[in-house]
Amino acid sequence: MAPAQPSPERDARGDAEELQARADAIGWYHSIDLGNGVVTKGQSENRVPRRCFPGLSGRTVLDIGAWDGYYSFFAEREGAARIVALDHYMWGIDFGRRAAYWDECAATGVLPDHGRDTTDFWRPDLPGKRGFDFARQALGSRVEDVVADFATMDLEPLGTFDVVFYFGVLYHMREPLACLERVRRVTREVAVIETEAMEIGGLADVPIATFRAGNEINGDFGNWWVANLAALRELLRAAGFARVEVCEGPPAELAAPDEGSGAASGPRHYRVVVSAFP
Repeated sequence: MAPAQPSPERDARGDAEELQARADAIGWYHSIDLGNGVVTKGQSENRVPRRCFPGLSGRTVLDIGAWDGYYSFFAEREGAARIVALDHYMWGIDFGRRAAYWDECAATGVLPDHGRDTTDFWRPDLPGKRGFDFARQALGSRVEDVVADFATMDLEPLGTFDVVFYFGVLYHMREPLACLERVRRVTREVAVIETEAMEIGGLADVPIATFRAGNEINGDFGNWWVANLAALRELLRAAGFARVEVCEGPPAELAAPDEGSGAASGPRHYRVVVSAFP
């Protein structure tokens, strides 16, 4: 009697279990559905609501600061004609060694030397790109990757794109206006921007941005500027965008003074999502 053959269902289940085990061996930031019940165990909540995206079918998309590629692969599922995932810092930094150094700086009350990011903590084997590469292969994706620092790279070879994603990047930039000017240069139709923001009650209409040299913003020495919505609008206007639409703005309670105080309060932080049109 011939031995029983494994069922296709059992083979598929075994393949999924193997893929999940391989995915679990990687440290993830994004939670990405790889199919067949396999999901990467990321720490991110993937903050940009679906309603904040324009139609992507047939359009070209640039995902700046792609990291594990959640939004790049999302654009692919939505039918984008071409997607470029661009990153540098999150793909190449040895975060374990940098974290130990930053902890030492916090304990001793000194500011870190950020120049060490490109020397002591830079890994040419790009350990932070393992997740992106794994997910792209598992999904059979055609998303292109570019390893480059968007803030300093030559933008001419990169070209322009119908839609640009700029998620979770702006508040990490020392020169936010210069970076938004670069975003404008590569944007043909719309840039969707998600960033840390703040409001001071009673001052919602006054453009205000706070700067921190230390780790006061979320305990991160790499968080520099946080603007309110009015200041973000002005930054985008100065960068060359003609119109800004807010998809996810400040909760209503943040735009008014604390009840009974009669004075401005804050700053209180939240996440904002806007679409900027040339």
